[in-house]
Formats: sequence, C-alpha cells, structure tokens
Amino acid sequence: MEVSGIWDSVVELTKVAQQKGSDPLVWVIQLSSNLGSRGVSMPSVELANVLVSHICWENNVPIMWKFLEKALMLNIVPPMLVLALLSKRVIPSRCSQPVAYRLYMELLKRHIFTLKSQINGPNNQMIMKSIDSVLHLSGIFGLPVSEPGVLVVEFLFANVWQLLDASLDDEGLLNRTLEKKSRWEIEHQEMEIDYHGSYYEKRREYNEIMQDANTVMAIEIIGQFLQSKVTSRILYLARRHLPAHWTSFIQRLQLLASNSLAIRNSKTLTPEALMLLTSSSHFVLSREYKTSSLQKFHAVMASGSLVSSGLCNGASRSALWLPLDLVLEDAMDGYQVDATSAVENITGLINTLQAINGTSWHDTFLGLWIAALRLVQRERDPIEGPVPRLDTRLCMLLCITTLVVANLIEEETLPTNEVECGSINSWKEKELPGNRRHDLVSSLQVLGDYQGLLTPPQSVVSAANQAAAKAMLILSGVSIGSAYFECISMKEMPINFSGNMRHLIVEACIARNLLDTSAYSWPGYVNGRINQLPHGVPTQVPGWSTFMLVATLTPVVVNALVSTPASSLAEIEKVFAIAINGSDDEKISAATILCGASLLRGWNIQEHTAHFIIQLLSPPVPADYSGSDSHLIGYAPMLNVLIIGIASVDCVQIFSLHGLVPQLACSLMPICEVFGSCVPNFSWTLATGEEISAHAVFSNAFTLLLKLWRFNHPPLEHGVGDVPTVASRLTPEYLLSVRNSYLVSSVTAHQDRNKRRLSAVATSSYPEPVFVDSFPKLKVWYRQHQACIASTLSGLVHGTPVHQIVDELLNMMFKKISRGNQSGTSVNSPSGSSSGPGNEDNSLRPKLPAWDILEAVPFVVDAALTACAHGRLSPRELATGLKDLADFLPACLATIVSYFSAEVTRGIWKPVFMNGTDWPSPAVNLSYVEEQIKKILAATGVDIPSLAAGTSSPATLPLPLAAFVSVTITYKIDRASERFLSLAGPTLESLAAGCPWPCMPIVASLWTQKAKRWSDFLVFSASRTVFLQNSQSVVQLLKSCFTATLGLDATPTSSNGGVGALLGHGFGSHFCGEISPVAPGILYLRVYRSIADIVFMTEEIVTILMHSVREIACSVLPKSKTTNGMRYGQVSLATAMTQVKLAASLGASLVWLTGGLCLVQSLIKETLPSWFISMHWSEQKQGSEGMVAMLGGYALAYFAVLCGAFAWGVDSSSAASKRRPKILGTHMEFLASALDGKISLGCDSATWRAYVSGFVTLMVGCTPNWMLEMDVQVLKRLSNGLRKWNEEELAIALLEIGGVGTMGAAAELIVENEM
Repeated sequence: MEVSGIWDSVVELTKVAQQKGSDPLVWVIQLSSNLGSRGVSMPSVELANVLVSHICWENNVPIMWKFLEKALMLNIVPPMLVLALLSKRVIPSRCSQPVAYRLYMELLKRHIFTLKSQINGPNNQMIMKSIDSVLHLSGIFGLPVSEPGVLVVEFLFANVWQLLDASLDDEGLLNRTLEKKSRWEIEHQEMEIDYHGSYYEKRREYNEIMQDANTVMAIEIIGQFLQSKVTSRILYLARRHLPAHWTSFIQRLQLLASNSLAIRNSKTLTPEALMLLTSSSHFVLSREYKTSSLQKFHAVMASGSLVSSGLCNGASRSALWLPLDLVLEDAMDGYQVDATSAVENITGLINTLQAINGTSWHDTFLGLWIAALRLVQRERDPIEGPVPRLDTRLCMLLCITTLVVANLIEEETLPTNEVECGSINSWKEKELPGNRRHDLVSSLQVLGDYQGLLTPPQSVVSAANQAAAKAMLILSGVSIGSAYFECISMKEMPINFSGNMRHLIVEACIARNLLDTSAYSWPGYVNGRINQLPHGVPTQVPGWSTFMLVATLTPVVVNALVSTPASSLAEIEKVFAIAINGSDDEKISAATILCGASLLRGWNIQEHTAHFIIQLLSPPVPADYSGSDSHLIGYAPMLNVLIIGIASVDCVQIFSLHGLVPQLACSLMPICEVFGSCVPNFSWTLATGEEISAHAVFSNAFTLLLKLWRFNHPPLEHGVGDVPTVASRLTPEYLLSVRNSYLVSSVTAHQDRNKRRLSAVATSSYPEPVFVDSFPKLKVWYRQHQACIASTLSGLVHGTPVHQIVDELLNMMFKKISRGNQSGTSVNSPSGSSSGPGNEDNSLRPKLPAWDILEAVPFVVDAALTACAHGRLSPRELATGLKDLADFLPACLATIVSYFSAEVTRGIWKPVFMNGTDWPSPAVNLSYVEEQIKKILAATGVDIPSLAAGTSSPATLPLPLAAFVSVTITYKIDRASERFLSLAGPTLESLAAGCPWPCMPIVASLWTQKAKRWSDFLVFSASRTVFLQNSQSVVQLLKSCFTATLGLDATPTSSNGGVGALLGHGFGSHFCGEISPVAPGILYLRVYRSIADIVFMTEEIVTILMHSVREIACSVLPKSKTTNGMRYGQVSLATAMTQVKLAASLGASLVWLTGGLCLVQSLIKETLPSWFISMHWSEQKQGSEGMVAMLGGYALAYFAVLCGAFAWGVDSSSAASKRRPKILGTHMEFLASALDGKISLGCDSATWRAYVSGFVTLMVGCTPNWMLEMDVQVLKRLSNGLRKWNEEELAIALLEIGGVGTMGAAAELIVENEM
C-alpha cells in the first residue's frame, strides 16, 4: 500500500472510532498494531501531523482530544511535536476556540514537565527537524537545531514566550511593547466554522468567560515554567546564551506583571511573585550547587567579609587581600620603574580579587584602604639610602588608590554584557548605579575604627590636622578660605583637631568628586565644634591664596609655593600658564614650583602636576620663532630646572606609579638629541648667577632617561628558555611603543578614565607616533651600548675622528702623567672626594658635542683599565681620571657603567687586592658587615655560606669592579650627586652580587666607610646578594615566607602569621642599636628581580605549598574522633581550609610577581601537569579518608586559578587575556584526558579529585568568561568525567557556562537528572 494510503486508513479508523465513541485505549492499541504491521516506527511524526490536522478544526470534539491524549501517553506520537503543532493552530484561534486553547494548555502542563522521556528517543532527528520546521526555531534564535538539548531550550523558551505574547495580546498590552507585535503566530484568526450541531454552539458570554479564565491559566503556566526546577534551569540557559532574546522576553514579562488584570484573579500567582520570578536573583537561587564533596570547600571560598585589626594582622579574613599588600609593597622598589600605570594594574587586581573572593564592594574598598594604609605604616621609621621614601608611599595611598577607586566606581556605570562578566556576581542582581559609591562611603566610615593604621607619620601630621580643621570649621558654620590656614599654625587654634590619615583620604576623594562634604558629618569624623577663631592673625602671608590674587612670582612667593602643595587644580593651572607664557625668569620659577611640594605632596592634584611637567618638557614652538636650530635650546634653563626637579628617586617612582614613564621618556629623547648635538660654546646664566651649559642640560636629561629602563643591568639578565625576565622588556623601543599605543587607543579610551588621562598626556606632548629612528644620535649610542654588552670592544681605527677624541679625553684625564708626574700615593681613605678639574687648564677640555664624546668613552675607559692592569697607571690615577671625565661630562658615567657592567660579567680580568695601598681597603668594617648580613638572614631562617675561610686571605675584586667602586666612592653624598649615584648604584650592586663571595660585602664595606648614614641600607642590600649565589638560599627564603604568613613557627618575624608577619614594618626599623629582623616578604620582594633562573621557582613554590598543607593539617585537624567530633571536625576543617587558601594565595602571588605572564603560563602548561603525573612518595594519608590529600588538591586548585586570574584577568579586557585560550585550553585538555583514562597519574587520587572539582568550581563560580573560550568537546569530556564521580551538579554548571556549544549538553543533563 502507498504511504498516503496508510494515513488515509488511519483517518478512516479514527473516524469510525469517533462515531462509535470507542474507548481511546482500544483505539490506540488498534492503531498502533496496524501501523506496526506496516513498518511505521513509533513515535511517528506523520501520525502527529495527521491527528492534529484531523482535530483542527473539522473534528474539534472532546473524544478526539481524548484520543490524542491517549496517543501521547502511549508514546505513539512525539509530545513535543504535538505541542508545537497545536501551538501553531490553537493559539491564533484561542478566541474562537477557547476550549481547544484550554485543552492545549492542559496537555502542555502535563507533558512539558516530563521532558526526560522525550529526548534521545527513536526517530529523534526527524522529530527535531519537524519541530524546527513548525516553529521556525533556528530562524528565530539563530542556532541550528543540531542536538536534542538545543531543541529543548529553544522549544521551551518558545512555548513560554508564545503564552506570554498571547496573554499580553488578550489584555491589550502587546502594542505597548517595543516591537508592537509578536514574533510568534498568536494574533487572532477568526475562522469560518460550521456551527450546525457543533460542540461550540454556546452563548457568547460563556466564550468570554472561558477566554478570561484561559488568560489566567496561561499566566499561571508561565509562572510554573519559571518556578519548576527543571524548566527554570533550562530557561537559565536561554537567559545566558540568548541574551538579546531574553532581554526582550523579560521586558514583556515585566510589562505583564505590572499591568495585567487577569493575574489578580489567579489563586496561585500574584503580580509581586511574577515580578520576582523575572529577577536575576531567582535564577541564581534556582541553580545553587549541592555537590556533597564540595560543600565545605564552597563555604570557605564564599567567606568574604573582612575582619582585621591593626598593622600585624594574623591569618584572618584580611588575608583575602594578601596579594594586594604584596603588589603595593613591590611597587616601592626603587630599582624598578614600570611602563604601565599602577592605577591600571591595581584596578585589574582589585577586580580579580573581588571576583575570586566573592566579596562585597564594601569589603573590597575597605581591604584596599587597609592595604594602602599598611604600606604607609611600614615606613614609619625608615633607614636612609637612595630608595623611595614616605612620599612615594603616600602617593600610593592618597593619589593612586583614590584614582583606582574612581576607576572602579566609573566601571559600574559603563554598559557591560552580562554574559561577559567574569564574576560570580554576574549571577546576582545587576548592580544599580550608585551602589559602589555607597559602598565606598560605608567602607570609609568603618575605616575610622582602625585607629592603629590611621596614625599619621610625623611629616604629615600638620596636613592631617588641617584636613580635620577644615571639616570642623565647615560644620561649625565658620566661613573661611584657604588663605586662613596659610596665616595660622594649628597650635594657635583653640582646639586640638587630632587629624588622622582618614581625613586626608576623605579630602582626596572629595577632590575627585567621589564624595562630598556631607562626609564631614559622619559619626566620629570630627570631635566637637569651634565657635571662635584666633585673634591677631595676619591678614595675608605669601602663599597660594596670595598668588591667585596677585599672580606675581616674587622670590618670597616662589619659596612659599615650592614648600607648600597646591590645594586645587586651578592653582596648578595658573602656574602652568605662567610657565608657557611668562618671561624667562617666570618660566624658571613656575617650573621650580611645579617640581616642589605640589608634585611630592599635592596628593589631590598630583596627576595633573605630573601631566603639566610632561607638557613643559615638550614646550611649543614660539609663534615668532624663525631660527634654524631647535626651539628647545631657547627653553634650556626651564628644561634644566624641570629635569633636575624630577630626578630624585621619589619623583621618578611617582611618575612610574602614574604610568608616565613612557611619556617622560618620549619628552626626554628630543632634549637629549638636541643638546647632545650642541657644541658647548655658549651657556645660560640664571638669576642666581649659576651658569649651565648644553653639556649640563644633556647630562641631566640623559641620566634621567637612562633610569627609565634597565639599560645598566648585566647581559646575564635574559631569563631562561622562553621565560624572559619582566625587566628585559624595558627598552627605549618598548617605552615608545607603549606611549604610541595611547595615541591609538585615544578613540576608545572613553571607557577607561586612566587611559583617557594617559592619552591626553601623550597627545598634548607629541600628537603623532614617535620612534627611536627619530633620534639618530641616541640610536647610534644605544646600538653601541648593546654591542659593548654583547662582545669585547673593537672598531677603533687610528686617524679617525673618534680616535682623535679618545686621545684628547685621555690627555685631559691623565694630564699629570703626560707631564711625567706619576704618583704612587697610598689610597687608604675611600671617603676622599676628587675635587675635579675645576682649577686645571680648561684648554685641555675638548669643545665637542656630547654625543661625540660618548661615542669615544668606551675606548677611553678600556685604554685606561688596560693601562692599570699592566701597571702603567696607578689605581688612584685611574679612579681620579675617570672621575675627572665624569665631572667634565656627567653623562659619561652612563657609558662608564655600561662598559664596566660588560667587562665584569665577561670575567677575563684578573682580581686585584683591596689592600689599602693600591686599592681602597674594606678591612675596617668588613667583619661587621658580614656579621650584620648573617643576622639579617638568620632572622628569616636562611643559612649563608661560611665566611671564615676568607677572613685570613686579602680581600679581592675583579679589576673592573674594583675600578667601578673606586670611582663611585669619589662622589659626594649630596642631592647633586644623588642623580648620578642612583644610576650607578643598582649596577654596582648587581655586578658585585654576580661575582664570587665575598665581593658584595667588600663593596658594601667600602661604601659604608664612605656613607655611614647609609650603613643599614647598604648592609641590607648586601644581604640580598646571598640569594644570587645559591639557589637553595632562595628556597629557604620562600619557605620562610610561607612559615611566617601561616604562623606555623612562632619567631620574632612570624608571630601570629598573616600580612604583618610576611611584610612586617619594612627593613629599616632600628632595634637595640642594630637593624631589626627583616620580614621575609620584604627580603624576597627586593631579591627576586635579580634571580636569573626563575623557571625552577614554580616547582619549588608548588613543593613548599604542598608541604605547608601537610603542616596545616597536622596542626589544625583533630588526630582522633571525640564525642562531639563531627562538629569539632567541621570547625577544624574550616580553619584548615582558611589556612590552605592563604598559603595558595601567597604561592600564586609569588609566582605572578616573580615571572609575570610567562611564568604563570609555564606553571599551568607544564609544571602542574608534570606534578600530577609524577609520583609523590612523601605524601601520607592523615586523618580520615586522606584529608591531607584532599586539602592539597584544593590548595592547588585555588593556586592555579588565582595565578591565571592574576595573569589574564577574570574577563577579556586585558591584552594578556588573548593568550588565555591556548594555555588554559591545553590544561583543560590535560584534565579531560586524565579523566578519560588516557594519562596515568602519580599523585594521590583524592588530591586529583579535589583539584579537578575545585578548579572547575572556581572557574564556574568566579571566572565563567574563561569557559566561553574553551573547546566544546573538551568541556563535554570534562563534564562526563565529573559525572563519573557523581558530581552531577558541577558537571551541569560547567556545561551551562560553556557557551552555546555546550548549551545542548547542559540541557540534556538537566533533563536526564531532573535537576
């Protein structure tokens, strides 16, 4: 029989049964038997079409609906297809056929909630295609119906949306939607039906009653869809992966909930309940994890509130912010500048920690303020030395941190794609504008309880008191201006204001419009009121108020403005205008003011001050300028003042924190190019009578420029393998590329306040890209510098201009020798300082451009050192000659540094005896230095090599190093020399550290004789070099960091553990006349950049982490069961998990700081897989069910995710996130392969299971955006592996966030488990 004949017979059979009123069951059995005998497989797509077509509408009678219901129950027709067919026919005719609509909804309620039996059945592909053809799902949602789960999501979403639009239409609300219509076929279609003898020959009033009841029922079914455990979870998939459609759906649903009259007649659903079902929080609550083995883990990971006290916090919840403390302290390293802004770095870190820890923004802001305050408090009793001091730390607290907060608050108002959000908070109710600002206010109010952290350092007590006085006077209704505070001392006020650091923080926030003066009314912010002001106060004194009124820069006013920071942007802008448009003397005065207190302590306007300085270093071409030389020459006095003014260690670090190093380098390069090309035949005389030459301007600019990248570090600092050191990126080309990138990003920078600011700085100086090729003289020197480092010196040809310059310089340096007056004077006093060639015949000093001199300097130094090695030149004459060269052109010191750096690392020069006759002797205090080094390291648990064997033999240094240190100790310790010593000092320390022990103690001994007030700093610096001699010392230091942080070994530096034990009070506090014990974290932060082989560090950190976990378990977990052991065990486990999380956080922070992105990627791609594959015989099961092994797995999971989050961020906003898919994808493939049994593991099975489940849990909860980048098949394999462990909920959660590719698998799993 033909196919059409089969279905004709079905219709006939049905008609007969219908006329006879047969039992539906008999009809179904007979029908199924007939179709089965003819080879029709069940459930049948064709039968579904035949039955629905038969009912609609010629046979729309009760018995036919019963037949259809029985066919559905016995599964001879696919329920989903039947519902799809009915929705297309019944919903448009719901007004004329209200009973049919009612019956359709009854069938929908009965079968849509039993999806488990409907997927993956016979004829599945045909059924899917038929449903898609009926409802046009793939066309509407844009997803091909390629798997049953995808069809389930789209079908369910379509059904509830159809009911929603039908209900809106029935209540006249559809035209109030944005589209004014439905995308489904729901509009009324009045049909011509023969009413003679029909079931529907009833009164019109009855139809209307039925229609109203149907609308109520449809809304109730919508509520059931959203409330049901299975369907709501499937709808969550639609919400996540079909966001545009979901937004339209929710808007319509909220319109219905707000305006429906029918819902008020419902007995099961209220408008408020329906509105609640539309909220995001409903979908979070409907998908909470219930995985049994992870409940304790989640409880610990979810603990986000901040409870801390004082500076030396124990291992409390403040440890959530341990990475932040480390990053802030690391930024204080004066030997390192950063090309990126600290605002950008810390903003990214805060977003990462907030997502990983799941903390509120109140706790996040509070943690940020406390960490920044701890940073300042660690500098309360500093040692002296060429390192950043309190000003840099105050910049971090009062300027950088405030700008970070401004960024975070601004982020709240930016449009974001909810699916792209990288935090578990993306599943919470979306933040309302103003929430973060409110949390900022509450965090600052609570900050007042931390009095131990708020005590101001002595140098800022006056500023804190003024901030408190300002608040009190405003609250008291006393109207005063800033001039009043300039006229009086706080001692003259009738009340003690007791200002603290919170007053300064609030003022910084008010200045940036983060707060308003209502903050002055906070409880406890000020104490009391003031009713009268002191009498007899002068009406006016020189200061900013006077300047704003008169604008005359007299010497007295200038001195006042230099010593007092500006209080507003308008004041700084006025100074800048004078620097641009004023007379030459006014330009110099304005430049001096900008580089004064407003730069160092003008926290409320510091970023603007630095911006103006950058602009002034690139002054505009005067309108009337017509000379052939560069217009910069006319600005020489002002440029020199600016360059000297910002050359201090603190100033350079402040520019670095603000991300202005690339722009500063770009401004200095033209100055170097121009003034280095000038013949010094002329000079400029300042108002003070001082003369400056082109050589002076060039030397100051060139020296400052070289501080902005690590030009002077030895060639060994290239890293190992494919893991370069972080500093190796800091080259002139890199700095300019960063600077140029701000020009490119200026179009899109509107989304980032910090980048907008940096783009403005870059554009205001040079609006076009700048490259090293733009500065040919600088490029030649840089290439020569690189060649000098790479190989021995060569290329000097007799008779060439360079050779002639070499001869001239040698004659100038060693003029006494050339006259036959060679000296053999003993050199015993390293504190002696060369007087320079000031009184000598200036005719010997060549009048040459600085670049020409620098080109010859390497050959000059090489000739001098060779002559000394062969006895033709005494050590003293060598040192004096080199110092004379540096005095003649201070920029020569840079090339001298470069040459000595290369020659020391080559190791081809013989050592010389530091005997006090030929070379300066360290004998006076060498033993003291060595003893102090031992004490510093012993306090951190580090053993150093014995120096006993070396005490009886004379101290020796390689010749280049001996010459280098001899030159440096001829400099005076003053501000003028500090600019150059800060250039040479790091290289000297690095070179001495790379030489055999005890070279560094010898160098430190010589320098402590020269600069006794730097003694503590020099000894500390020398102690760091031990770790470059022996990698095991680094391992010991790492262990000390973990031990101190976890409080596992009570020592003077560890106490109760936590941030205070790790970082202490810095390295400068004096203790009984000696250096106090140095916190291990401080020591590590000052050491790690000099360690060349950083790859081994990750393996050591993993090993130490696992050892720490065992120690935590042994010290915290109960050894045996007690009568109330269950509760006690739970408390102990929670304590242990908190400690484990702290250890993992420390480990991740150290890996990230040590090697950055490359080391993190090496860890995830290579180190961790190797660790899991290797055997670990030392692991022993302790406690019940291998609790130690489980804790170890959780520790590694938190460690790995945190490392990845530090490197890539939790979203896709950073450039580094582009590398994430490849590296993380490799790791996920490893996890899936191991779960598939393709890889044999050597670790404990409990450790592996805890790691995988913990790793996935953290990614699902904290970094869901990562999963969107992973291979779909890998995620499915990983999910299957989790299911084998009975981690059904986690397996589903993984698939839910895996993108559209895993949506179908997630839906199938939800349906299968009826979750």
